[in-house]
Amino acid sequence: MHGARPRLEALADGVIRRLRRSLPAPLRERFDGLALFLDERPAPELVAEGVSADTMGLFEGPAVDEEGGLEVSARMTLFLQPLWEEAGGDERAFCREVRRTLLHELGHYLGLDEADLADRDLD
Repeated sequence: MHGARPRLEALADGVIRRLRRSLPAPLRERFDGLALFLDERPAPELVAEGVSADTMGLFEGPAVDEEGGLEVSARMTLFLQPLWEEAGGDERAFCREVRRTLLHELGHYLGLDEADLADRDLD
């Protein structure tokens, strides 16, 4: 993965930029307030806490409706290797998975649970 990481990061960055531009202004402002990270895989500490080693994305922190006065900031992390594996090593499929995962995690930020996301075909 190490040699492929710069290419995967570039592909993911492109998807993130395009998705951001496509969002309505109020949602774009919320999206801009999130810290967004690209990591290779979930850290061992996260796995020890119960996060699956092959998870493709993770939202951490308060949802929009819970933010008031909290000192914890919301963050999303996309995990490049599991996304790449899910895409079967295909760049176009990888970009689709990045977009889908990003929308899934953004949904959590907006307060949607897994059932809500499944109803939107984002499970």
